[in-house]
Amino acid sequence: MVGEGIAWFLPEGVDEGNLPSLALEALPVEIGPLPDDWSLVPSFSSVDGNFQTILNLPPGTDLYGTGEVTGPLRRNDTVITLWNTDNWGYHRDDGKRLYQSHPWVMGMREDGSSFGVIFDSTWRASLETHDTKIVFTSEGPPFQVLVIDQDSPQAVMESLASLTGHMPLPPPWALGYHQCKYSYFPDQRVREIADEFRERELPCDVIWMDIDYMDGFRIFTFDESRFPDPAGTNGYLHEKGFKSIWMIDPGVKAEPGYSVFDTGTAADVWVRGTEGTEPFIGEVWPGPCVFPDFTIPSARDWWAGLYTDFLATGIDGVWNDMNEPAVFDGPDGTMPVDALHRGGDALPPGPHLRYHNVYGMLMVRASFEGILAARPQKRPFVLSRANFLGGHRYAATWTGDNRAIWEHLKMSVPMSLNLGLSGQPFNGPDIGGFSGGPDPVLYGHWIALGAFYPFSRAHADNHSPGNEPWMFGSDIERVAQTALFRRYRLLPYIYTAMEEASRTGMPVMQPLFFADPSDPHLRDEQEAFLFGEDLLVVPLWAKSPDLPEGNWRVIQLLDGDRERDAYQPVVRIRPGAIVPLGPVVQSTEGYAPDSLTLVVSLDESGRADGTLYEDDGDGFAYREGVFLRSIFEAQTNGDTVTVKLGFRHGALPDSSREVWVRLITDKGVYSASGNPTEGINIPLSQP
Repeated sequence: MVGEGIAWFLPEGVDEGNLPSLALEALPVEIGPLPDDWSLVPSFSSVDGNFQTILNLPPGTDLYGTGEVTGPLRRNDTVITLWNTDNWGYHRDDGKRLYQSHPWVMGMREDGSSFGVIFDSTWRASLETHDTKIVFTSEGPPFQVLVIDQDSPQAVMESLASLTGHMPLPPPWALGYHQCKYSYFPDQRVREIADEFRERELPCDVIWMDIDYMDGFRIFTFDESRFPDPAGTNGYLHEKGFKSIWMIDPGVKAEPGYSVFDTGTAADVWVRGTEGTEPFIGEVWPGPCVFPDFTIPSARDWWAGLYTDFLATGIDGVWNDMNEPAVFDGPDGTMPVDALHRGGDALPPGPHLRYHNVYGMLMVRASFEGILAARPQKRPFVLSRANFLGGHRYAATWTGDNRAIWEHLKMSVPMSLNLGLSGQPFNGPDIGGFSGGPDPVLYGHWIALGAFYPFSRAHADNHSPGNEPWMFGSDIERVAQTALFRRYRLLPYIYTAMEEASRTGMPVMQPLFFADPSDPHLRDEQEAFLFGEDLLVVPLWAKSPDLPEGNWRVIQLLDGDRERDAYQPVVRIRPGAIVPLGPVVQSTEGYAPDSLTLVVSLDESGRADGTLYEDDGDGFAYREGVFLRSIFEAQTNGDTVTVKLGFRHGALPDSSREVWVRLITDKGVYSASGNPTEGINIPLSQP
């Protein structure tokens, strides 16, 4: 045993062929023997030259997780391939292999007790999840397996985070709405997009720059005609309350005289070809490219150093794309499996067959470290298309190149849920669909749902008109504005949930069975979901969703009937919850709500509680205790409900602000304001 409810299985022959682990944050330390009554014991064998693990399951087990996958939430009777793949539209292999690999399965027994399994191998593999067993077959050598067994799925997620690490707390601006297109250029077009958002009063925090800002797609360069003054462009966005995120791919144009190529060649940092002597060269956007070998420590240091001058132009975040890695003329769209990675320190040399699935993870690790070194007082933000189990330590993610079709809108819910159940809380799809261009009705439903993805970004390809809210007529623009108002009203709640995710590993977007793991009716519900533990979101297109028992009351996030259109999902609040809301703002720039609304729904005993987390909004002072975690409590005394501050933790000074309470009851909504330290009384005599 290596932890409470965590067993470690080491088959004969485990060596540097799969060690050190890249999924785990640290080497497990044995604390005691396996209990005699431990039932989840994997078997190991060699099958046709591959190494295979089988875990037999108790009857009635439901399976989840398995990373970034298409298809249903419940993963029983599915087979996927773990081989990171540039999979436009999810067409290749019917979407059975996508951009990321998570060798992980979570299971739930009939009574709600739960378990999880890490198959700790980076080599190409298949993962079969049957009703009676899980079969993991790797094309590499023997690997360790860790099995978690806990009383609930939430406890399994906490144990997973204890092994694979925790997501870094993002800055609040990353939780706002993001607008992207392939591509916004020239710089004047970027300014026009920013101006449109502000003039139309559409909240937005980030404008994204795709590859067309580069000089001939050479990374870490700017096209002098399209973006002659990137610092000026970023300064303009900052003045308007926007952040900017710019794309960086791994492929480096093989061109003498290009500084990135020259310095990388001098430092000998490239992945080598199958002969092991010369750099591998493959075709990507700039033409023939070489690729950094991120298994080499000096290569990661070299890569990290490239961000210093890049960020000096005022860039706020980085988008690492094409890092499966995608190679247009390579076998199966990537490098040959026998291309050579040379390793260093603890990582041994090995073929691409071993390091392919972690290429993106090692890249974003180097990017994260470079951004942090360049700006040590700010929290880095990196978005990555490719990743591996444990890669949440360095980057958020999105679900790749989806399409503007109803199937992909609906599938975005189980895809995001299973990513969260695989240890990646900060995720979401391209709102509106990357390719194909949505019609107004599809876009309206997608942007309305998009308010509730952990990562909320619209994106479109270079053949689509664009997914800006005003592209679909005034009625749909109003729908988008309402959705964004809802998102920004929820920011205090979202930031609180993100802080919990960074501390405990709990997903932000959660399956409904988290509300009651013992309820079998919730096990395959994949249209409605929990947003945090206190809000339940039901899209209007959901067909008779199975909801948890209890009085989950409907709430309005905005005043009046603004939300009563044909698009906005229904939002319900957990009985016994207090949810903090802030004012509607246009961006999180300088975000410090001068008013706070507490939405209260009492449980059967007439009580409720909720949490609000606050800090400086950027930097790392919160790690030294400079934050404020406020616990609010409500209780009923006769015909009066009193809401008060239970206790506070942290050294951040409390802000003096107006606090409103909206008590949601079956008879109506009751409102009052005051100082929660002294207690806010709400008479129940009149709604």
